[in-house]
Amino acid sequence: MDCRRESSETLRNKCAACFRQYNRMEHLVEHMKVSYHSVHEPRCGVCGKHCRSFESLREHLIGPLPKVECARVFSVRGCSICLNIFDSNAAVRYHRAACQYSRAAPMPKGGITGRAVALACKMVGGGSDGSVDLCARVCLIGEDENIIFQTYVKPAAPIANYRYELTGIRPDYLRDAMPLKVAQRRIQEILCNGEPLWKLRPRSYGRAKILVGHGLDHDLERLGLEYPAFMIRDTAKYPPLMKTSKLTNSLRYLTQAYLGYDIQTGIQDPYEDCVAAMRLYIRMRSQAHPRDYNSGSGEVQNNYPAWRQRELERMSPEELLALSASDYYCWCLDS
Repeated sequence: MDCRRESSETLRNKCAACFRQYNRMEHLVEHMKVSYHSVHEPRCGVCGKHCRSFESLREHLIGPLPKVECARVFSVRGCSICLNIFDSNAAVRYHRAACQYSRAAPMPKGGITGRAVALACKMVGGGSDGSVDLCARVCLIGEDENIIFQTYVKPAAPIANYRYELTGIRPDYLRDAMPLKVAQRRIQEILCNGEPLWKLRPRSYGRAKILVGHGLDHDLERLGLEYPAFMIRDTAKYPPLMKTSKLTNSLRYLTQAYLGYDIQTGIQDPYEDCVAAMRLYIRMRSQAHPRDYNSGSGEVQNNYPAWRQRELERMSPEELLALSASDYYCWCLDS
């Protein structure tokens, strides 16, 4: 009888999101304070478990030690790209044709469409040993994958290594290239789109564009540009796209895993990187989450204050989960 009582108590102290079990209710409350579970986390379509990232969900479904029942269902009715579960194997085959992208071909220049633009740079080497990154090529595209701005850039410092095997850049390409200062102004004009930079505020940025990319801190630094953090969507730093160890995944891996095709297989084109980052952003933005700004804004909230401890310990796991909020801004809120 004592064993049954203990089992019942442990079940009551089971997290409604990640299913971890605790011997005491106060331990579950402490877990909820630091776990930041929310409706914006990736979830298993079979058992409903919340995962911190898509990599964690992938391990849960098809990893070395998957959840057996979930893996069985996923093997028949799951999409290995978006990790969703469907009603039948036929539905999966029909879905896969739309879910898997093909490698992008450069599109003609066009106007700025949508609320976001993607940026990518290619670097040559400066300094005495060629190890200092200098921006030598830049590309910006819109949500329709049309090129908004693309140019070779003449670095302000001497070039020691053109890194041709990766960049495809030769010395004559940069001889009459656009000066860095001119490229800075053009990119800033595109991003601000007529809005003064100092006027931009979270959730109130007028005509200014959301900036999408991979490793944007480095690209902006090499370009000598600043842009508000709340306007940046970096696929290298977005928690659902990071490794389970909270380290960054490469753009090449993310494209192969979550878009279904390969990039950076030879000489690297910044347009291809822009397209991959934009497609990842749009896929994350299109996640079917409840449009709950309070739980997905990333704003630090103390929903489990110490003065409510006794009240919190009387709540069910589901009620505790309803109070929880994400510690990152969910891109679904951009839509």
